[in-house]
Amino acid sequence: MQKIVNILNKRARFDYEILETYTAGIVLAGTEIKSIRLGKANITESFCEFSNNELFVINTYIEEYSFGNQFNHKARSERKLLLNKRELKGLARSVQAKGLTIVPLKLFTNEKGIAKLQIGLCRGKKTYDKRESLKEQDTKRDLDRIKKAY
Repeated sequence: MQKIVNILNKRARFDYEILETYTAGIVLAGTEIKSIRLGKANITESFCEFSNNELFVINTYIEEYSFGNQFNHKARSERKLLLNKRELKGLARSVQAKGLTIVPLKLFTNEKGIAKLQIGLCRGKKTYDKRESLKEQDTKRDLDRIKKAY
């Protein structure tokens, strides 16, 4: 029985307006997947970039495996994402034409124990949009408290 891992990028939902989401496979070394299964990864500072018609996630932190030997992985390195050709072409077109960005939203393992990365095609929010979303969260929290009291 595999332990399901969910590592979220909460900062992405605050800083960006998410237009579309995709689930991509990620190419990992042996010790990287072991660290992810232990929950020792961070995707808050990471972003995605195209290189030779391939999509890479950059600046993702996966802690070195504590039981690894000299074959251990580097903590921060480029990791290739696996998507369909059609999805890659569509993402590349929208990033170049519309000035959008691709941001990792969630790193998780599926029921087979395979690591997947949920990425989002995003547009950056302005400061007034961020204030608006904070107000919405506060009002929703207050309404939930009132409902819980009655």
